[in-house]
Formats: sequence, C-alpha cells, structure tokens
Amino acid sequence: MGKQCVIFWLGKEHYGVDIFQVREIIRIPEIVKVPGAPEFVEGVINLRGGVIPVLDLRKRFGMGEAEDAEGRCIVVVELGEQTLGVIVDGVSEVLEIDDAAIEPPSPFVTPMQTGAISGIAKVDERLIILLDLERAFSGKEREQLSTLARVDEMAPIEGDRSEAL
Repeated sequence: MGKQCVIFWLGKEHYGVDIFQVREIIRIPEIVKVPGAPEFVEGVINLRGGVIPVLDLRKRFGMGEAEDAEGRCIVVVELGEQTLGVIVDGVSEVLEIDDAAIEPPSPFVTPMQTGAISGIAKVDERLIILLDLERAFSGKEREQLSTLARVDEMAPIEGDRSEAL
C-alpha cells in the first residue's frame, strides 16, 4: 500500500503533497497584491473566473528568496472547501510512495512545522518531506485566506491570464 504524491521542490529540498489535494499546476500569471494580507500571501489571481489566494511557500516556511525564478509555478490545491495556489520552485513528478518508506517527523522539528509535516519519505537516494497542507496554516490564517478569496466582491479582476502547464 502507498500514497500518490505530487513532488515539488523549494531550494534543494523535495516536498510531497497528496495528489488528491492537487487540482492543477499552472504558470504564474499576474498576481494582484492585496493590502493587509499576511507576508506569505503574494495576492490573488483569477483562475477561470474564480479568485483564489496565492501563497509563497518559501516565505511561509521562512526560506530566502528563490535564486532562480525561472521554472517557478503555482500548484493549485483544495483544502476542504477552499481553493488556493502555492508558489513552488518547480514540480518534478507524481510518485507512488510505499507506506514502509515513510517515517514520522522527528520530535525536534519546530511545533509549527510538526503539524505541517506528516512524514519523511526515503525514495532511492532522496528524502522527501511530506506536507499536510491542511495543518500548515492556523485557523486564523485560513480565515484570512478565505477573506482574500472573496476579494472579487469588492474589486473584480479583469481577464484570466493563467495558462495551464
């Protein structure tokens, strides 16, 4: 038995999220900044008529700026009733990971990250950090993201500039 994950990277680290949370992967379109949004929120985009918040996982996880912006993309995910985009440095593959290859995260991982990290998978010579995006954001942050998704009621975004990869 195993789980299918979409594998992406931030810097030199590989991460995986459950394929059932991923709706699609798109190029980065024009992002509209929203005043007062949390630092890790880049803004909102119009995706086929729907406004979705876009987060930068590098900022959320306290990493520096991307050295190479080329290849960065947005992974559109479903978190319960909410759709949002997360900017990653690149997506490499969909991978079936055997349950036996997954270990729980170390107790030395910081509390914020412990909830977000569901396990560490050893695949060939790689270590892949498995993320639980549902737990990566606090209740207050999820509420803020939900508010951003409704920003279209205040100021509609013209056109849809997103392109599927």
